[in-house]
Amino acid sequence: MIEAEMLQKIVIDALEDVKGRDIRVIDVRDKTSVTDIMVVVTGNTARQVKALVDSVVVKVKEHDVKPIGVEGEMHGEWALVDLGDIVVHVMQPSIRDFYNLEKLWGEDSPSAAGDKTG
Repeated sequence: MIEAEMLQKIVIDALEDVKGRDIRVIDVRDKTSVTDIMVVVTGNTARQVKALVDSVVVKVKEHDVKPIGVEGEMHGEWALVDLGDIVVHVMQPSIRDFYNLEKLWGEDSPSAAGDKTG
């Protein structure tokens, strides 16, 4: 079993490989029992959303992690990859702005790169 911190690094690397924008990591351990970490990333188009999802799935499988579920990648507005300890939300800009998961789950969430500029 791979540790959550290592899995998070694999996910971030996979998203960066496909130029995911404004990657945010939100620790939700104290807020929900569904998952420990949420990763939120923007994909500019339906095609990029799908590419980001595919990149995450391929990279985690290379480390013998099988996603519990993948949803929404066919529509390409908001896709989700459930990895158990980590849930990845890949969203187009308008959907991300509308749902504002960072504010919902913790507005002070640090970005993956450690800066607030995105």
